[in-house]
Amino acid sequence: MSTTHKEVLYGLYNDEVELLNAVKQANADHLDIMDVFSPFPVHGLDPLLGLEESRLHIAGFIYGAMGTLTAFLFMSWVFTRDWPIIFGGKPYWSVPAFVPITFELTVLFASIGMVVTFYTICGLSPTRANPTLDDRITDDKFCIAFDTNDSSEADKEKLRSFFSTSGAAEVNTKMV
Repeated sequence: MSTTHKEVLYGLYNDEVELLNAVKQANADHLDIMDVFSPFPVHGLDPLLGLEESRLHIAGFIYGAMGTLTAFLFMSWVFTRDWPIIFGGKPYWSVPAFVPITFELTVLFASIGMVVTFYTICGLSPTRANPTLDDRITDDKFCIAFDTNDSSEADKEKLRSFFSTSGAAEVNTKMV
């Protein structure tokens, strides 16, 4: 399997406000942003990048409903068909007694299902190498990255001048 490398030109910003202003400027200049990295979620960044709302919560609801049905139907089958024993004066089918286990399986199915779905969608696995542009992005820096693989030197110079006018603290190029 051959690996293709991408040349990425990126700028580091010290503050999320500078990042937001730079993204607005890049949109106004019609620059094609490859990605934006930040050490924490930045309010208002998603609409600027044209990102839609995640549908992960729909998957979470479906997984939770599966957990609820699994718990409730399994306990109903066990206590009415497979092992019908009256204990403590309760009837065979005692719904209030099912609530704690039903809740726990709802949470368990939803959480495990959402993690697996998230990892699958993002292409994450323990065997996948995660190329990072700069180690400081996960600590205290904010980053805008441009794919410059097929760009001319004039386009690269235009991006460098964008970074200098938008307040980037540092501009680097890296092959990922």
